This record gives sequence, C-alpha cells and structure tokens, in this order.
Amino acid sequence: MNTKTKQNINVGVDTGKYQLDIYIRPLDIYFTVPNDDKGIKEAVKTIKKYKPERIVIEATGRLEMPFISACANANLPFTIANPIHVKRFAGAIGQRAKTDKLDAQLIAHYSEAIKPKLSQLKPDTMQAMSDLVTRRNQLLTMQTMEKNRLQIMPKALAMTIKPVLTLFNNQIKKIEEKIVKLIESCPEYQAKNTILQSMTGIGKIAAASIISNLPELGYINSKQASSLIGVAPMNRESGRYKGHRKIQGGRPQVRTVLYMAMMSAMQSNPVFKVTYQRLLAAGKPKKVAIIACIRKMIVILNSMLRDGVMWEAPKVNN
Repeated sequence: MNTKTKQNINVGVDTGKYQLDIYIRPLDIYFTVPNDDKGIKEAVKTIKKYKPERIVIEATGRLEMPFISACANANLPFTIANPIHVKRFAGAIGQRAKTDKLDAQLIAHYSEAIKPKLSQLKPDTMQAMSDLVTRRNQLLTMQTMEKNRLQIMPKALAMTIKPVLTLFNNQIKKIEEKIVKLIESCPEYQAKNTILQSMTGIGKIAAASIISNLPELGYINSKQASSLIGVAPMNRESGRYKGHRKIQGGRPQVRTVLYMAMMSAMQSNPVFKVTYQRLLAAGKPKKVAIIACIRKMIVILNSMLRDGVMWEAPKVNN
C-alpha cells in the first residue's frame, strides 16, 4: 500500500551576518550554511530537491538579498516577511524561546499557517534601478558644474557649454523614463511607489531611490531606518570632552535624494514646513533643521510602508 501523501513543504530561513539557519517543514530537516556565495549555492541546491511551496525569509537589512537573488535565479517561490508579523505570530502561538534553530522553525511554521503572498521582486531589476538612480545623480552633478561654468566663462564660450547642457537634460530624461518602466514592471514596486509618492514632497526619483537602495524600509524600526540613511545623530563624548552630535555613515545615495526631496517638501508639505520653522525658531542651524526633517520623513515613510497606508497629513497647529 502506498502510504505517501503530498506534503506542502515550507522553508524558514533565519538570516545572520555570517550564516543562514534553514528549517524545512514538516520534514523536520534543519541545517546551516555560511551566508556567502558557496553556502547560498549549497542551500538552494538542497532546498530545490524538496520542491517547496514557499520559502520565507525575514527582512533584516540587506543580508538576505544574495539569498533572495539566488532563489529568484533558481525559480524558487519566496517571500520576504516583515519581522513584526513573524514576531506577532510567535506571540499568538506562545513561543518565547529564541535560538537560531527555533527562529528558523518559527518562520517555517509562519509560512505554513499564514501562507504569505509570494514575492515577485526581481533582484536584477532592483540593482538596475539603483544603478540608474546613481547615474542620474552623477549627471545632475556634472550638469550643475556646467551651469556654474556658464555663469563665469566669457560669452564667446557659452556656445560650447549649452550643447553639453542639452545633452545632460536629454540623458537625465531618458534615465527617468527607464526608472518608471522598471517600477511598472513589478506589482510590488508599483504598490510601494504609490504609497511613497502619496506623501507630498516625494517624487518618482525619491521613491525609486528608496525602493532600490532601501528595500528594508517598512520592515525595520524607526531608529534603524534613521541609521540606515545616516540621519541619526551620534554622540561624540570621551571623558570630559562633550562634542556636538553629528550624523555619520548610512547610505549617501538615499540621503542625497531625500535632501533634495525635503527642499520641495518644506515648501509644499505643511507638516515639514511647520517642523522646519519651529526648529529654526528654537535656534537650530538650517542644515541641522533640514536633517531633522529628513529623519522625521523617513520615520513616517517607514510606518506607511509597514502598515500599507497612504499619506494623510495630520492637522498642524500654526
């Protein structure tokens, strides 16, 4: 008698900086591999043998992206889970103990019970969009340099600069068109893009930069979000020395784009306009006030993506 029954295989992956802990449910198979190219290749090969219904991995930063890319290339079904949702599931089933193995088991259990929607993310598309945003920033920098030269060079040389500016404008427009097409190619990008651009001040380029360079936004807490783009003030203290708190680190591509977005938001978005004016009135330098507004913006955007809600400006008291 054939006792075999079709089983729905769910795989939970707990991501660490140096290793991946993997649990295959309900087969009770657990193994670990290094979180590097060789380890990921081994993991994908092993997982593929069991023809999983779903592989779930938590969004923990960019540590999971190489594994996700490998899954996408191997045509394996995967989902990037919000850690908050997994944590709530753990509370619902009463799981408090925490080890790497238990975390992997929990994620696999979450996959089986909740059946989160499969991701359609394309890591290659994400990288391409990141490259396009970076290239656009480079062109803008060169364009600004040429505009500055136009102001100081003799008029006789102006005709050598204007064609270059036209070239930059055309290239920037072409890149922006490519970015829009990449976003439209993926439903998940479209959904994120719609939420992000619902905030007054966030345009298509800022949204694209966040989607491609800050994919973990919406899966992390407010402090982590601020740190990732480098707008969280850091203490500078040693013994009796008490230095000014300064921002450092983070992802400059996103920070640069959000800085420009904030210039627009402070004019058109009453929330940031009032916040900026209040900080100036309190004696804060302009640049410090702008960075504080960016920090507020990224915290709000993180909450919007986490909850899947559109921007709704709260009432601001003047």
